[in-house]
Amino acid sequence: MRVLIVDDEKLARERLRELLSDIGGYNVVGEAMNGSEAIEKTGELNPDLLLMDIRMPGMDGLEAAMHLMGMESPPSVIFTTAYDQHALDAFEVNAVDYLLKPIRKDRLANALVKAKKLTAQQLHEVNQSREEPNARTHISVHMRGNIRLVPVPEVIYFLADSKYVVIKTADDEFLIEDSLVNLEKEFGEQFLRIHRNALVATKFITGVEKSPAGSWQVNLEGTDNKLDVSRRHTAAVRRWVRNRRPAA
Repeated sequence: MRVLIVDDEKLARERLRELLSDIGGYNVVGEAMNGSEAIEKTGELNPDLLLMDIRMPGMDGLEAAMHLMGMESPPSVIFTTAYDQHALDAFEVNAVDYLLKPIRKDRLANALVKAKKLTAQQLHEVNQSREEPNARTHISVHMRGNIRLVPVPEVIYFLADSKYVVIKTADDEFLIEDSLVNLEKEFGEQFLRIHRNALVATKFITGVEKSPAGSWQVNLEGTDNKLDVSRRHTAAVRRWVRNRRPAA
C-alpha cells in the first residue's frame, strides 16, 4: 500500500515512517507539511492512503480531505490528532478513522487494516460538530482529473450560470458545481449578495454607479467587469457602500 504522510511537525512524520517500517508492507511515497501540499502530492504520487494530521497551519486536514473527496478515486484517510476527548466524539459518531497522538504501533497497525475511504457527508458532519465550524480557505476546481485550489481571498465574485457557478479572480475564471446559497452560508462574512445570481467579495468593491440603462452596477477592483445590482438588493448594497469604513 502506498502511503503519504501529512504533518507539519518533522518529528511526527519521522515517527510515522519508523512505525510503518516496523509494521512492514507499506511504502511511504512522500510527505507533506499542510493540506494544500497534501492535495498537490496526492495528484502527483497517487497514494492509496493518507496519514494526515488535522491541525496544521494554512489548510487543515479536514479541509484537505473534503477537497480530495472530489477526485474520481480518492485515497483512504486516517487522521492523526491531539484533539481532546470532546472533539474526538465527533469522529467516533461519524465512524471516521483517527489515531490519537502519541501514536502507538499496535493502534496504527489496526487502523491500517481497516482503512477506508471517507465520505463528504462524514467530513461535513465532523466539521459542523466543532464549536466554530471552519469555512474553507480554498475552493477546489476539478480540471482534467486534477484539483486546482483557488484561495478564497483571491475570489472577486461568484456568479451563477445555469447549473454551475463562475469563480472570478484577477487572472482567471473557473466553473464549479455548487450553489450560491451554500457559498453565501459558508462565506457570507466576506461576500455581499448583489443579485440572485451574484455574490461579490466586499474587499474588491470600489463603488456603485448607474449604467446607461439606469440600473445600478458594482465597480470591482481586479476586473473591468461591472455586475448588475438587482432592484431587490439595491438599497442594501448602496447602504453598505456608504457605511463601509475607509481602509486604514
